[in-house]
Amino acid sequence: MRPSKDFFRPLAVGAPTPPTDIPARPSRAIHFFDPSNAKMAAKIPQMVGGVDVLLGNLEDAVKADNKVAAREGLVRIGQETEGLGGPDSPTQLWTRINSLDSPWALDDLTTLVPAIGHKLDVVMVPKVQGAEDIHYVDRLLAQLEAKAGLDRPILVHAILETARGMANVEEICGASPRMQGLSLGPADLAADRRMKTTRVGGGHPGYLVRQDPPRNELGVAEIEAPRSVFQQDLWHYTIARMVDACAMHGIYPYYGPFGDIADVVACEDQFRNAFLLGCVGTWSLHPKQIAIAHRVFSPSVEEVAHARRVVAAMGDGTGAVMLDGKMEDDASLKQCLVMVELAEQLAAIDPELAEQYAAAGSED
Repeated sequence: MRPSKDFFRPLAVGAPTPPTDIPARPSRAIHFFDPSNAKMAAKIPQMVGGVDVLLGNLEDAVKADNKVAAREGLVRIGQETEGLGGPDSPTQLWTRINSLDSPWALDDLTTLVPAIGHKLDVVMVPKVQGAEDIHYVDRLLAQLEAKAGLDRPILVHAILETARGMANVEEICGASPRMQGLSLGPADLAADRRMKTTRVGGGHPGYLVRQDPPRNELGVAEIEAPRSVFQQDLWHYTIARMVDACAMHGIYPYYGPFGDIADVVACEDQFRNAFLLGCVGTWSLHPKQIAIAHRVFSPSVEEVAHARRVVAAMGDGTGAVMLDGKMEDDASLKQCLVMVELAEQLAAIDPELAEQYAAAGSED
């Protein structure tokens, strides 16, 4: 075990000092693209400023024959796209490298860090099993950063895609000061758990609760009578546990992919469930999901207006006040500050939201 006094020391001579806090940069939508796809790559410059995170995907959905092309394509995009990536950019640049047991992961890192490490904000690591996977990436990134002369550390994001990873979620979150957050990987996790679903995220009509049967005048249950059915969320436990682990370590939880691109209604519902539980963003597999994510993971104008009223009414935060017939106290204030702080972060990068939130504030 690394001594606590050494936790925030660089793991390589000349590497940048690890962060003591992970910045709360807006990342409502992490939009995936294949850097080896010329059509997708051509659209990237126009997307800068319009999406919080652009992620060059090197893993799943990239065929083995295209792995090198995808890696080289991401290097070109990082080098040539104005305003993409880095601490001052409105759009972060992330990448999902290949899994650590693949023949491509090492080359992914040794190619990307020297070439575009100064613009690369986060490295997403798939199929993380435990802290040992993060330790490996942590040390390697430190060595590459030192060699490349980088002055800021690249952060690490882990995908929970295995039962073992889920069981080790707390130690994964605390494995490195580089840890930026976690994403749910529902398809691989479902397979590893032997769940009986072939969907990528979302609910399942078979996972339900049914209303109790009505009883006749003799008190006998009428089993065959019509009864209401309520579909349940397969991922509620997993997301809630992931949110708790992230909150404990000061990093950020994300919902992962929603595979049914056409069902925008169910997509929005699933994103909203994740938002309400504490996730800060989600993946986007198609441009139409970006707008959904931006809408869902931004607090509404009404929520922000109410939160500001509570903050103003609470003064120094002690005691309790009555507002619109409801008691507001210290716990209420803490909840409202979450909304207000998020609104301020989003307003800094989203002019339309800034105008809406400002108007709500002036009305109050």
